[in-house]
Amino acid sequence: MLATTPIARSKTAALARVLDCVPKGYCRYTCGTVKATKAEALAKKFHARFGIGCTAAQRITRKSKGRANAVLVMYWPQEAEYAAWLLLATDGNGLEDEMLRTVGSKPRMSWLGYELVLYPSAGRTVWTWRREKREMTELHALLASQIAQRQYSAVSETLQRIARQPGFHGVRTQTWELFHAVRRRGYAEELPHIFYLQKVSHGDRLPLD
Repeated sequence: MLATTPIARSKTAALARVLDCVPKGYCRYTCGTVKATKAEALAKKFHARFGIGCTAAQRITRKSKGRANAVLVMYWPQEAEYAAWLLLATDGNGLEDEMLRTVGSKPRMSWLGYELVLYPSAGRTVWTWRREKREMTELHALLASQIAQRQYSAVSETLQRIARQPGFHGVRTQTWELFHAVRRRGYAEELPHIFYLQKVSHGDRLPLD
């Protein structure tokens, strides 16, 4: 079977794949960026070293031998000069030379402008993404300034942009927080609809062999 790995063309697809992988035991990570011209070569290098394109059966075999399994999440927009990559790995041997951090440790894992956090849901905890604290502070300040200057068309544009950001639970919760903040400041116009995240494809498959 041809080994492949998905390439995400949108942030939503890339971030969604992380949320799919972390609960399956891919709890260690490292990340970086690479020139788009070298992105394919990097993916093939990671497959040769860590088996990022292994099948489910091959991953079971690796685990039985005490070896770590790994996946590559790559955000590579069309026409972009650089691609952002995130290598996730399970516990096990084989990645001793990599500077891996643990998902859930402090400081929190941040990637593509979002941070990974746990939240309670139906008696358990699940992972979600939310905006980084710095961005939330900037958004609160921007909206407060626009409302104070009665720039209501600018407020509307800012709220529309906020509502279009990836609809993960943590992001939606922060969006409602921003919406409530503008209401408290007297903004009475209609608020944009906040979309829930739908199931998305992880991306086009990149051959690795």
